[in-house]
Amino acid sequence: MSRHRSVVLHAPSIHTGGGFVLLQALVAAWPSDWQLTALLDARARGRVMLPQGAQVTWVDARAGARLRAEFYLSSVAKPGDVILCFHGLPPLLSNQAKIVVFLQNRLYLARTLPSGYRLKTRVRLAFERFVSQIFRHRVAEYIVQTPSMQRAVVQWWGAHGSGQPAVRVLPFVEALPTSAEHKVRTTDWDFVYVADGEAHKNHRVLLVAWQLLARDGLHPSLALTLSPRDEVLKREVAALTDQAGLRIQDLGQMPHEKVLSLYATAGAMIFPSTAESFGLPLIEATHAGLPILASELDYVRDVCSPVQTFDPLSAVSIARAVKRFLAVSEPVLPLRSPDVFWRDLLVGASE
Repeated sequence: MSRHRSVVLHAPSIHTGGGFVLLQALVAAWPSDWQLTALLDARARGRVMLPQGAQVTWVDARAGARLRAEFYLSSVAKPGDVILCFHGLPPLLSNQAKIVVFLQNRLYLARTLPSGYRLKTRVRLAFERFVSQIFRHRVAEYIVQTPSMQRAVVQWWGAHGSGQPAVRVLPFVEALPTSAEHKVRTTDWDFVYVADGEAHKNHRVLLVAWQLLARDGLHPSLALTLSPRDEVLKREVAALTDQAGLRIQDLGQMPHEKVLSLYATAGAMIFPSTAESFGLPLIEATHAGLPILASELDYVRDVCSPVQTFDPLSAVSIARAVKRFLAVSEPVLPLRSPDVFWRDLLVGASE
């Protein structure tokens, strides 16, 4: 790193979720002999512990402010500098610095978006996917957190042209408490799912699975952590809890410290997400000693060893995984001999 004049941290849209947790850890570990120059989301102001002497430009969420930040980024970085685009997108304007993109959003690489996103979210993602593709030639290097994400970037780039930059796997997390450090462990919840309500988090299929379990006389408790943006999903959860007698409670969006404490009150983590670049809650749950039930997808196996897996698109598969974890036996489909098949068929046809 010494061969570069300076590093500019560009993260104008990171203020919630796992990305913000990683941003906080990254800034907290900033090398003391390096000047921090950063463009950060104004919504994160007061929540990021900045090193002494940091030069930070706080960027509002408005489109005009974001565009002005792009112009500032283009002017502030010089040849030999490194710009770390922590929000996953290359700069909109040309730049003389080396561009390194820390790619955290697998949806930028997908051919199509999952259904269920709000129109505003779909428009934003469409624009960000366009930026990711059209300005990819400005990227000197991609940093990802898992081997499966590395493969996805390589495949995505190959579909859009030659001259592919380096794609390095450099996962990191802040120091996490282990299960031994939890002095008191209770089981207030049979399962927890730490995630906001974006469509790829797959809450609605999980809710159907909980309804299937209830029909079979099983009522495991489930804690969710939906964000204030998830009002529609919150109402659906409340309605199902009342109508179907499900033991589901939305605890709301929680500070990271409370999320870590939540793991000490749960019996297991269930994680039906269909797309993750890292899956930070899976790593945190592992460190907390929680058993994990998760989608049988590459991103899961990259970071943890689940005790049960399932098809995230099948509520039946999720319900069966929960039953296996709870040691609830499920009858196997009985098979008939050919003569019994004819007997049953003919008896049914004669009625």
